[in-house]
Amino acid sequence: MSKHGKPHAPIDRESLPYRPCVGVMLLNDRGEVFVARRTGSDADWQMPQGGIDEGEDARTAAFREMEEEIGTAKAEFLAMSATPHRYDLPDELLGRVWKGRWRGQEQMWMAARFTGTEADIRLDTAHPEFDAWKWIDAEALPGLIVAFKRPVYEAVLAEFRPLIARLKG
Repeated sequence: MSKHGKPHAPIDRESLPYRPCVGVMLLNDRGEVFVARRTGSDADWQMPQGGIDEGEDARTAAFREMEEEIGTAKAEFLAMSATPHRYDLPDELLGRVWKGRWRGQEQMWMAARFTGTEADIRLDTAHPEFDAWKWIDAEALPGLIVAFKRPVYEAVLAEFRPLIARLKG
């Protein structure tokens, strides 16, 4: 319902584009993956991700997003996903997030090795998105992610599994 008591017009999902986006699988020297919990949630963990700005390439966007979201971009580039990965917003979020402009996200994913110290990770950024963070075993990743993003996380994990194995030695 709108604020005037009238029902909202249904949103035509098919007419909406995907938001150009990047995600970062940040790995430590033990092959563990960085995840952070969204502010105000007890259960919404995710890897850093965000929109690609006009004129920006995915790699540049990935390092910018890390800096904006976790306070550091101290990382060494390892790989970029071979193809973009898409997810659709669930019906209850469609039209409510991103000012209703997108049906979901089309993400290029970057794997990077963290080169800083844990003191470099700062969630008290200019626009905080997370209130906690941790390193986890990569295989636990899909179980922490909201259901509508899980297929993307499973595909990214499958693609980067050889890199993770190399870090684990």
